[in-house]
Amino acid sequence: MNLLRPEMKDALILAPTGRDASVAANILTSYGLSSEVCESVEDCFKIFASAYSLVVTEEALLHSNREQLAEWIEAQPPWSDFPIVLLTTKEGGPPDARLSFLAEYAVTLERPFHPESLVAAVRAAVRARRRQLEVKALLDERDESNQRQKLLIKELHHRVKNTLANVQAVLGATARSTSSVEDFQRSFSGRLHALARTHSFLTDDYWQTASLHKMLQAELAPYATDGRVELCGPDILLNADHAVPLGMAFHELATNASKYGSLSVPTGRLRVAWTATPIEGGEELLLGWTEQGGPPAKDSGRKGFGSLLFERVLSVQVAAKFNMDFAPEGLIVTLSLPVKRGRLVPAYHA
Repeated sequence: MNLLRPEMKDALILAPTGRDASVAANILTSYGLSSEVCESVEDCFKIFASAYSLVVTEEALLHSNREQLAEWIEAQPPWSDFPIVLLTTKEGGPPDARLSFLAEYAVTLERPFHPESLVAAVRAAVRARRRQLEVKALLDERDESNQRQKLLIKELHHRVKNTLANVQAVLGATARSTSSVEDFQRSFSGRLHALARTHSFLTDDYWQTASLHKMLQAELAPYATDGRVELCGPDILLNADHAVPLGMAFHELATNASKYGSLSVPTGRLRVAWTATPIEGGEELLLGWTEQGGPPAKDSGRKGFGSLLFERVLSVQVAAKFNMDFAPEGLIVTLSLPVKRGRLVPAYHA
């Protein structure tokens, strides 16, 4: 929490008559304190946010719009009590009654004053203002944390409902596409593990994004020996609505490749390459899944879980367009979809 910003002035000086402004500024400068001289109250208002305190003469306020300053002082937020050093006249006695609104806010310094008295007053004002700004920073941090918590709870409710719906859909589709209890257990377990891996990436970022590269890397890790698997593309962050169905799709493609495609033989290779093109509100993701060196790809004509996932989930849920080429060299899948930017919950910075 760095409040010692170089653009901040230790004091604004409002003393439009006589030599008070130049004298005060020179004194502060000689003691290493920065200042800026203002010509009017209105000038001060423009730069109050860039100063720690105000040094003002009594007559400067008596001949200016005091009401505006009084309203500004009263309108300060609870954490703020902007320090004011009021330079009174040498006759002594209390400040002019017209300045009574400063009674609770200003430290008075009678002229003529000793230079060290002004320096001590300004240094105390600077310390007080810095503490106030520290309080403001803590309050802002607390408010941001509370807002993040509300958003996270809202997002968690949404994701739990989606997760249960996904599990139910996987359960039903797996049951319809398997012919034995053993096949069902093996297929359903693999798909749940794929779903859990994607969830793990998402929870690392408060259910916001998952890295496309890391998702593919984790899914293809069992086959990535001797350079058989090549991943090539920029590190794109997918939001949860995109990451979950894409993670399932990658699992189905990897499982198919390990059973019937290029990853089913030692000489087979797989290359997954993708690019991202900027579009309004995000990027257009173009991904190619290219298998080589394995058995010729064949379309069984049967609508299994993977086919239904591409046709009904990816196409509808994330507006994906895809093409499957059952080539003699191996399966080639091209996939394109819009990837949105932005987060529901702000990124956390420790």
